[in-house]
Amino acid sequence: MLRRSLSVLALLFALCTTVLTTPASAAVYNTCSVSGCSTAKTAYNGWQQLGFPRTSGWYAWPYGSYNYTGGRFYNREGQLPAGDTFYEYDVNPRPKGAARDAERIVRDVNTGVVWYSPDHYANFYRIV
Repeated sequence: MLRRSLSVLALLFALCTTVLTTPASAAVYNTCSVSGCSTAKTAYNGWQQLGFPRTSGWYAWPYGSYNYTGGRFYNREGQLPAGDTFYEYDVNPRPKGAARDAERIVRDVNTGVVWYSPDHYANFYRIV
């Protein structure tokens, strides 16, 4: 019985002293000065021509090929303005059905502000 109690106490001690790590927060920048900003702005213009669709799926791209929107972006990490509504759009057109890459633009439908994320939401750079 004593051995079992000591084992339980050791387990509780280990659990209580374990340092929990959280993922690094995304950074949000007011300007876009990284590689890919001009491509993101071209993507913004293309999605604008399509009326910023809100239904996820493949869309024929104004510049040829296709591009994909994943639909609603829920801002679960809380990096963008709280309470606003966002939609996410792929930056790079490709053949319909091809794998998606990490580059996205995220549009705030409340304000019209658009951010470029070159690294699948690890960082946001304002482009509009």
